[in-house]
Amino acid sequence: MTAGRGIAHSERSPPDERSGGAELDGIQTWLALPRAKEEVDPAFEHVPAGDLPLVEGNGVCARIIMGEWHRASSPVTCHSPTIYAAIELAPGAALVIDHQADERALYLLDGDATLDGRPLVPQHLALLAPAHLPLLSTAGGARLMLCGGAPLDGERHVWWNFVSSSRERINEAKRAWRAGEFALPPDDDHEFIPLPEVPLTVSYP
Repeated sequence: MTAGRGIAHSERSPPDERSGGAELDGIQTWLALPRAKEEVDPAFEHVPAGDLPLVEGNGVCARIIMGEWHRASSPVTCHSPTIYAAIELAPGAALVIDHQADERALYLLDGDATLDGRPLVPQHLALLAPAHLPLLSTAGGARLMLCGGAPLDGERHVWWNFVSSSRERINEAKRAWRAGEFALPPDDDHEFIPLPEVPLTVSYP
């Protein structure tokens, strides 16, 4: 989903899953748009998992969600150079993180993993030094996310669900949300979340 100049969305689980006590295991990732594209038209695209390329071999399976790696390219739209990949390591497997993105990080979802022999902490982000090609390895198996890309072209401000390089633009979005000027999802427009006085999410006003 590309928010651009502003989009409202709804996230729902089907009633049969809710009644059975659904469980969700996933990661939600926000990527800041380059300044030149912050006001593009909002958009949504769905890319089935089967259309995302796999890089496999020697106990390693990497699904390329965004960007390119090892000559595999994802069809997901990128507005700036990006790498986003889900990595699964079988017990005893190892992988050199050789992607050349300017900024890179690894997030250990579960299992055990080391980076150049140093243990990674589950559910923590490990930043990789620029141009360094570390060895990722596991004893018992692991699932990780590799994320990175080009550096931001300036600072960003975050308030609730609004992100912009301009504080004034965020204040305008707050006004528009209060006034009901955002179009709600056409098939799920019966609920409205009021703008909080104090956002529960991280805030950089």
